Amino acid sequence: MKHLLLGDEAIAQGAIDAGLSGVYAYPGTPSTEVTEYIQLKAKHLHCRWAANEKTAMEAALGMSYMGKRALVCMKHVGMNVCADAFMNAAITGVNGGLIVLAADDPSMHSSQNEQDSRFYAKFAMIPCLEPCNQQQAYDMMAYGFDLSEKLRTPILLRVTTRMAHSRAVVNTLDTPRPQNELSMPENVNHFILLPAFAKRNYAELVAAQPTFVAHSEQDGQNVYTRGTFPQKAIVTTGIGYNYLMENYDASMGCSILRITQYPLPAALIGQMVKDGAKEILVIEEGQPVVEELLRGMVPSDIVIKGRLTGDLPRMGELSPDCVRKAIGLDALPVHEPEAIVVGRPPALCQGCGHRDMYTALNEVAREYPNPRIFGDIGCYTLGALSPFHAIHACVEMGASVTMAKGAADAGQHPAIAVIGDSTFTHSGMTGLLDCVNANANVVVLISDNLTTGMTGGQDSAGTGRLEQICTGLGVDPAHVRVVVPLPKNMDEIKNVLREEIDYAGTSVVIARRECIQTLKRHLKAAKKS
Repeated sequence: MKHLLLGDEAIAQGAIDAGLSGVYAYPGTPSTEVTEYIQLKAKHLHCRWAANEKTAMEAALGMSYMGKRALVCMKHVGMNVCADAFMNAAITGVNGGLIVLAADDPSMHSSQNEQDSRFYAKFAMIPCLEPCNQQQAYDMMAYGFDLSEKLRTPILLRVTTRMAHSRAVVNTLDTPRPQNELSMPENVNHFILLPAFAKRNYAELVAAQPTFVAHSEQDGQNVYTRGTFPQKAIVTTGIGYNYLMENYDASMGCSILRITQYPLPAALIGQMVKDGAKEILVIEEGQPVVEELLRGMVPSDIVIKGRLTGDLPRMGELSPDCVRKAIGLDALPVHEPEAIVVGRPPALCQGCGHRDMYTALNEVAREYPNPRIFGDIGCYTLGALSPFHAIHACVEMGASVTMAKGAADAGQHPAIAVIGDSTFTHSGMTGLLDCVNANANVVVLISDNLTTGMTGGQDSAGTGRLEQICTGLGVDPAHVRVVVPLPKNMDEIKNVLREEIDYAGTSVVIARRECIQTLKRHLKAAKKS
């Protein structure tokens, strides 16, 4: 069957058709649509959102332990959250197939950094797949699960924003593969990482590296084509291959090595050198991972070009235009977007409860000589921009609470943390426990819009339970306050904030009003019913 699918949707459909039993994820652009598609198309599978990426990774490993095929989805910074479980999963190995999808975001369209998840695969010493188009993304799911079970290792699947969010026609199977039957690991000790067992497992992982390389060289995912002028060669990875093909003319005669599976295929690289390559251009989306590795794999007299040499931009996304220039072709006439499109800075939605929360917070903060407000990751991060300019720091998920604590420890008053409900249950709860244990003089303002708003309105793990969570962590119930952020309640909200700022200890203020976007959907759905 043929379908017009986003890259994320192709991955999701490929996983379903490959016998998937469960997907575990925390929403994060550009990975969110994978889980949403499975929730829409395969409700019989386990497809609820996890509290964070670490719990998602651990639950998926548990499903794999039982012999079932599991998929974990996250954006690139989520790899940092799940790193403990991810790295150790490489040591335990797997039983049922386990694929970890990392969706990278070069150019930081909705992210704090441009980190490249391929480093994690190399760090963990496991295979990595990187599709170059939507059809390959679909096909790689069955291949990846099979490879995971054959090699008894998790597989990292890396995509980037353009691959995740562009569409193409994909041919899919008519009949999905059935799910695996329940089966226990043959060697239970493999999943017990006591030092004695872990040392043995690690030795097995190291010993398996030549096998991983052999599969990279022999399974057909990596393709080397000798050119008529092999002195010039091009190495491409993932979507970079598409950009090359948009511009490449066979008369150029370059040898081309398309890499979509790691570890790097040493034999194919060696063949490229043997064929006479004197200059190699590396076209890869993300950081110069392959470019750096090649420098240790080929003779030093071979010139390697790419992001490190300035032949391609050092930062941000690649494009067909910059690849065209790198392969020596004249630029095509284009209109710069800045010249014809008026920029529109992002802003909180009209009617958003975060707006009223920031209005009250700003008015109260001005009453103190040196307020410091620590923000967090979510749509409310836009409070840093006009017209509010309300937060002074935003680093990563959960950092608002613990940075406010650290500031209070240093003598800052008032020290205020602003965090969303989903981010709080993702990684803010442990910070609040630190505050309670130290009786830190901080106010934690949870802006509760009853959803995960920034990524489209997915379920939030703490909905309806935030008060109980905070008191359960030890916050004095008298200092867990709930307000409704509406203009008519402005005086009440400001009074509550003043009282809790003046309280010498840890307090929580929950500003609760449903996201205006999900409210519209719920009202529309109710009207239809």
